[in-house]
Amino acid sequence: MREPVERLCRSIGYAFNNLGLAETALTHRSAGSSNNERLEFLGDAILGFVIADYLYANFPDADEGELSRLRAGLVKGDSLAQIAKQLELGQFLNLGAGELRSGGHSRGSILADAVEALFAAVYLDGGYLEARRVILELFEDKLSRLSKKSQQKDPKTRLQELLQSRKNPLPTYTIISITGEQHEQCFTVTCRVDELNIITEGTGNSRRKAEQDAAGRFLRRIENV
Repeated sequence: MREPVERLCRSIGYAFNNLGLAETALTHRSAGSSNNERLEFLGDAILGFVIADYLYANFPDADEGELSRLRAGLVKGDSLAQIAKQLELGQFLNLGAGELRSGGHSRGSILADAVEALFAAVYLDGGYLEARRVILELFEDKLSRLSKKSQQKDPKTRLQELLQSRKNPLPTYTIISITGEQHEQCFTVTCRVDELNIITEGTGNSRRKAEQDAAGRFLRRIENV
């Protein structure tokens, strides 16, 4: 695995002194007891701090809530999975037979965890400043497009707040179908408020995304009413 790991190191711009750390970061729990779960735990905390520190310094007028939403939008699993795909990280993962058969190399959650584990590996190998540099370079595009307005509250939160302000009941979300293979599922969810006689339908590759889609459609129905 050494040669592929060295290729990945060149992609992230960091040369490991201890390649074993990088190999562990890329090893999923399905491949054995020596895996990346502990590194992922540490990497999550390091990533959160680096991004929080950057936002605090670069958005001096943002309040706590705005900073929290900006950070959440950056460090969420989808963002990490996008970075992993840009690095073609899937081809470097060490997976067990079951995950190999079910398409684990392309599963967003596995990719996101591996990115966080890799950040921890850089930190343990080269220290905080190197980990910070790698993180900020990989997030450069996302950070350059960032603004306070770019990270509004999510549709479910906005819908709940709007309904509460109008003294309406809160919406009910119901899964009506789940289709596709386990690693490529499509959820269909309804969002309804019986008192308003409104029901909308949303889809997504997770229940959360489908609910957000349905909430967004509901919002568009009532925001100007």
